[in-house]
Amino acid sequence: MDRRQQKTRKAILQAFRALLTRKRYDHITVQNILDEANVGRSTFYAHFETKDVLLDALCSELFYHFLDNERCPFVGETDDLESQLCHALYHLKEERQDLAGILLSDSGELFMTYFKHHLHGIFEQHVSRFETNVPTAFLLNHLAVSFSEAVRWWLKEGMRTPPETIIRYFTEVTIQH
Repeated sequence: MDRRQQKTRKAILQAFRALLTRKRYDHITVQNILDEANVGRSTFYAHFETKDVLLDALCSELFYHFLDNERCPFVGETDDLESQLCHALYHLKEERQDLAGILLSDSGELFMTYFKHHLHGIFEQHVSRFETNVPTAFLLNHLAVSFSEAVRWWLKEGMRTPPETIIRYFTEVTIQH
């Protein structure tokens, strides 16, 4: 993709992010996105087949990095579960305006679904750490839901509590030692 295409794609994604902080996903039309991004319909469709594909691309952009710890200033020397979760919180905090706006908006449930999906990947890497008699799928779902709700609480509280403290709270109530 050349620079012009990258710039256009970025403009569409930014416009979509901005709209999501003001409107519900299902109330946003492709025309709204076109107007906000100041691009034509054919340009939009050259980058994204549908609004749903755009949503998937936005969620991947927002959440995928949490699983990619290489060359990230928020990651220490270890790749243990607590470090990875803390890494995710630092990224949320860094992008607080956009992410908080989206996660706490009317479209928040949709994004929480994507967020939980990406959290599954983090917890799945560490599933052997848990000594339990419940099915793995149940455990992964429980951990992803619990952590995503902890994040939602943290966002609503204005992210005043340091990420390390949130991770300590989460591990104390969720993870057996």
